[in-house]
Amino acid sequence: MTQKKTKKIIRILLFLGTMISLYFVPWPIVNAWIKPLPDTVQEQVDKATDYGFDGIIVCVNKKGNQSEFYTSGYKNKENKIPADPNALFKIASVSKLYNAVAVVKLVYDGKLSLDKTLVEYLPELKGRIQYADKITLRMLVKHRSGIPNYTDTYMYWAAPKETADENLALVLDKPANFKPDEDYEYCNTNYLLLGKIMTRVLGYGTFQYIQKEILNPLHLEHTFGSIQDVNIDDVMSGYYVGYDADLKTDNIGSILATAEDLSRFIRALNDGSVFKDKKEQEIYSSIYKYEHTGLIPGYQTIAKYHKDIDAVVIQYTNTVDFEGYNWNMSELMYNRVVKILKKRN
Repeated sequence: MTQKKTKKIIRILLFLGTMISLYFVPWPIVNAWIKPLPDTVQEQVDKATDYGFDGIIVCVNKKGNQSEFYTSGYKNKENKIPADPNALFKIASVSKLYNAVAVVKLVYDGKLSLDKTLVEYLPELKGRIQYADKITLRMLVKHRSGIPNYTDTYMYWAAPKETADENLALVLDKPANFKPDEDYEYCNTNYLLLGKIMTRVLGYGTFQYIQKEILNPLHLEHTFGSIQDVNIDDVMSGYYVGYDADLKTDNIGSILATAEDLSRFIRALNDGSVFKDKKEQEIYSSIYKYEHTGLIPGYQTIAKYHKDIDAVVIQYTNTVDFEGYNWNMSELMYNRVVKILKKRN
């Protein structure tokens, strides 16, 4: 084969490769990303349906705990009920922030020790969870236990379990993903176990403690421990792409909160007012973070404090898929909202 023919074949192959790669480019994401920023947050939020969301709530908590709300789309699309800034929302893994604070408060009061092991608090797990005698509470909080994640079990979200014991049963007697403290892996089982430990030490439910020690002092009256504790009509509907049913009645153990309540908690976490003193805050800083996201069928949450503009920005979107596209669109929406706020500031 001549050199000329070889070059021609290479050019053709490169062209074909480029065409194939362009086919797989997520053009809606690229298109949304390159568009000029609108002048206002509301104009950006009004694009929610273009991003594939049935409904959206954005809360901007500014200095002095003053909140601004922006909504678009539906709280309930079947009944054409507009998105309500005061709706309750399942915040999913953002709940871990409340639980991490609760652990720290119990450590500060001497009721828990970060250096004690899982088997010291839950001896029945000896032999059922690998390395239970070496996994400490600190490792659980920091996602360094190596325990398998129950939500990663096969087809978990097709039929989620409703109780902690049912979820825990999914990973009992399974080999560890790694030896304790040798790696990091985000794991819902860690916080399930922390909840069981706190309940055993307290003698009553973990959320009851969270309410007494965290919510009540901050006057957060619109945060609840379970779907069973609320008026279902107050909850924003949740949808999964390609699935018509409303997921709001699913009981999956998530805390529910209004966007304003969550924003005030995130501010208190970041300014330290959720803690008794600097020492308690230092314990927290050594083991967990100050912002979080949440994703379960029907519900996506992003909750962060932005120091440069002294603002907490909460975003709730109620349409989900687990393929990554939908989450990328929610992050894109959020980042554009923050850019508009920074530009305005």
